[in-house]
Amino acid sequence: MSVGLLVVSHSAAIAAGVVELAGQMAEGVVIAAAGGTDEGGIGTSFDLVSAGLAAADSGEGVVVLCDLGSAVLTAETALDFLDEEARERVRIADAPIVEGAVAAAVASRTGAGLEGVLAAAESARAVEVDGPPAASAAGSAPGPAEVLERRATLVNRSGLHARPAAEFVKTAASFDARITVQGVDATSLLRIMSLGLGAGTELELTAQGSDAAPALDALVALVDSGFGED
Repeated sequence: MSVGLLVVSHSAAIAAGVVELAGQMAEGVVIAAAGGTDEGGIGTSFDLVSAGLAAADSGEGVVVLCDLGSAVLTAETALDFLDEEARERVRIADAPIVEGAVAAAVASRTGAGLEGVLAAAESARAVEVDGPPAASAAGSAPGPAEVLERRATLVNRSGLHARPAAEFVKTAASFDARITVQGVDATSLLRIMSLGLGAGTELELTAQGSDAAPALDALVALVDSGFGED
């Protein structure tokens, strides 16, 4: 089981589109949509949000992404009608709906808990390319002091765009190591995508921790494979 997501939008089409996009990068994560009114118009629906909360909650919790202020109000009202136990498993993210949902979905897919998925969603508010990378989602300890370095070149035509970036993050997060690519946290989908790394770019990978060597081997192999693309 993993943390579920609920996308609340004033438009059913927007909610469905965000669910489709995020779902393509995080197979197996339950992402529900609550878009539009009960009659299919523009607005939000208490009943649709309540049903979405129930659909997305597998017991690990739900992170809710909302597009406009009144969507937040509808979500908050729906939360008020949950019993206390269910309400404790729900967080409303303060994040842009598309970027937040994508980041949250990938974090959930890598096994992050409720607060970790919420943090991933809210990281979309301000993606910083520079600065020290955060610890990996795998919760790695500092481990051995040695920092290993490897290089690999993007061979797939589209470079490190959304789907390959999501695969890269999921692989990086599966190891007990602190990993960076071009100096940014390799477990942060949004930071990686903000780099805009295209075909032919040489990636500078570093890793520190007990799984540093196998982590770099796996990431280099993934890059060399072209992520299954041309």
